[in-house]
Amino acid sequence: MFAIVEIAGLQYKVEQDQKLFVNRLKGEKGDKVSFDKVLLTVNGSTTVGAPAVSGITVDIEILDHVQADKVIIFKKKRRKGYAKKNGHRQQLTQIIVTGITGFEGEKKTKKAEPKAKKEAAATEEAKATNDSATAE
Repeated sequence: MFAIVEIAGLQYKVEQDQKLFVNRLKGEKGDKVSFDKVLLTVNGSTTVGAPAVSGITVDIEILDHVQADKVIIFKKKRRKGYAKKNGHRQQLTQIIVTGITGFEGEKKTKKAEPKAKKEAAATEEAKATNDSATAE
């Protein structure tokens, strides 16, 4: 089961217990945040939102605020005496997906149906054996 969710303006494919880095989020270390802008879900069947799937939320926990590796930007124009060196470190938040909620009702109905079929088949077999035992 996975979902595509929009977090801080970017789209991420997330699964249960997945760790990932996203653009800096507001909140402190250990805070729990929920995102309801889920664009697509796959749980046995694919559900595509228009623009978002209603009733599905992705719950995350903030693990840490970190900085990415430094990116060096070097600009130069030949024979002009122009060279400029600059650097940048992106601010990131490390998160873990604690759960994708909103599927509980679908799961229970799918699991309950096979049990009901098995019980019905078992009662039919019991009736058949009882009928054959009484006929003899």
